[in-house]
Amino acid sequence: MARSLNIFIAALSLIALSPLCLCSKAYGTGGYLFPQFYDHSCPKAQEIVQSIVAKAFAQDPRMPASLLRLHFHDCFVKGCDASILLDSSGTIISEKRSNPNRDSARGFELIEEIKQALEQECPETVSCADILALAARDSTAITGGPSWEVPLGRRDARGASLSGSNNDIPAPNNTFQTILTKFKRQGLDLVDLVSLSGSHTIGNSRCTSFRQRLYNQSGNGKPDLTLSQYYATLLRKRCPRSGGDQNLFFLDLVTPFKFDNHYFKNLIMYKGLLSSDEILFTKNRESKELVMLYAENQEAFFEQFAKSMVKMGNISPLTGVKGEIRRICRRVNHAY
Repeated sequence: MARSLNIFIAALSLIALSPLCLCSKAYGTGGYLFPQFYDHSCPKAQEIVQSIVAKAFAQDPRMPASLLRLHFHDCFVKGCDASILLDSSGTIISEKRSNPNRDSARGFELIEEIKQALEQECPETVSCADILALAARDSTAITGGPSWEVPLGRRDARGASLSGSNNDIPAPNNTFQTILTKFKRQGLDLVDLVSLSGSHTIGNSRCTSFRQRLYNQSGNGKPDLTLSQYYATLLRKRCPRSGGDQNLFFLDLVTPFKFDNHYFKNLIMYKGLLSSDEILFTKNRESKELVMLYAENQEAFFEQFAKSMVKMGNISPLTGVKGEIRRICRRVNHAY
């Protein structure tokens, strides 16, 4: 009854909302998500998430980037359904084992901490999928980036897809067309691709993710000529031909812990760390123009990033009676 009232009130309030705050038609489903979904069933939900994310950021400045990445890697596999959080058990093979996530995805314990706090406040109400979406928004804002109203009402999957995680998430060495195709499969376009790539204004990447650019980009034993050779020389000091796979490097060498537009400025100077970053400037005219726009106009980047994050957060969520509200994010409810 409380949920029905909640949805009804949320629907009425839509009339007064701006376009970014409107209820969001979820891509690939018939479900709708509402920023006000928990206003009555768990009014402190967003406050609780924001508080715990802020505390984590104070202790670990890498955490916001990790939380953003979790949401992205979740949404690109079967939709935004928290499947990435599930451990292997029974018939479930965890997405944590996939190539994009193994040894690099992090922040799982923090999501569980948030979930535990929400379970104490309002049991079996707030989904793990919505926690991921809210944490991604709060991670962006707390590091200096834009904020936005997050459409809510996602439910949690009862399964995971290791193959989907391996195949659907764009890889650092993918071609521009392959990456764009992976975005289009999710209902996202080139503008979303460029703006969402701007999340690499914070965070780190491992040596193993860009080593080929330093030594053998095209299989001819030569480095990537679209990488600043001065920058490449610096990178080689801690990313040798062999060994050091897990050594971490800032994705944005200028302001690595601040969400700003320096990522795009770096691309223009051929100092994008990953091949998948630099090709936005070198392989497509339209994406190059967007890179130049965002490098010049941070406000334009922030505005589009917020819109694209809402759009990505709407990828095939489970709504209504589909899925479940997990009590513990790393396992389905019947696994107790």
